[in-house]
Amino acid sequence: MGLFSDIKVLYHLVFKRVRGNTHAQRMDSFYGGQADDYDSFRKRLLQGRQELWEKVPTPVGGVWVDMGGGTGNNLEYFGPRIKEIGKVYVVDLATSLLGVCQKRADQNGWSNVKPVEFDATKFVPEEGMADVVTFSYSLTMIPDWFAAIENALKILKPGGLIAVVDFYVARKYPAEGHAKHGWFTRHYWPTHFASDNVFPSPDHLPFLERHFETVLLNESKGKIPYIPFSRMPYYQFIGRKPNPGQTRIS
Repeated sequence: MGLFSDIKVLYHLVFKRVRGNTHAQRMDSFYGGQADDYDSFRKRLLQGRQELWEKVPTPVGGVWVDMGGGTGNNLEYFGPRIKEIGKVYVVDLATSLLGVCQKRADQNGWSNVKPVEFDATKFVPEEGMADVVTFSYSLTMIPDWFAAIENALKILKPGGLIAVVDFYVARKYPAEGHAKHGWFTRHYWPTHFASDNVFPSPDHLPFLERHFETVLLNESKGKIPYIPFSRMPYYQFIGRKPNPGQTRIS
């Protein structure tokens, strides 16, 4: 069953043509046939998620927004503490993935979880503000990723946290203290992922660091299933929204 599921996912990743005139249509075209097999494969592909979630303090009674949260698999990383959160919004444009999320919430009795079909660049929670906003391997799939980060900054309460884990490649000349990637890494991986509309960027981290106070930053590499000797860079970032009147030092 595991191998069959992997083959099904790999077919959609490698061979299935993505169709649609809008980003939402393309997302559903890409994920529609693999939604039920999505989590198992990506648990090995998308690394560092659980470790990051465990490092974000639980906003007891507060609001957590997971942008591009898809099937809601990230919610499993909360464990029992998920019931301490007032409301968890799982925001995505792929209706097929949100359907899996709703089933997961129903099966676990998570009445505080609400899947929402919406654009991450425009979503605002019903409460008006959020305590935590997360992006788990979703910024690389959002065309206007910079607008998604700016929207997160807008809806976060002063002192609120943003947490991001995603693929990336370093700039040719990264800032001091940051990882440096060779020519092959910087050029091969963006080309490799582009066919799936995934765009590892050298600009995510600089943009995040410019808008938020860095609480945690980890740059690492992980293996890609079925590609021998592969090591794809990814980062984990937690940032805090500055309080009003506080000067940002860039």
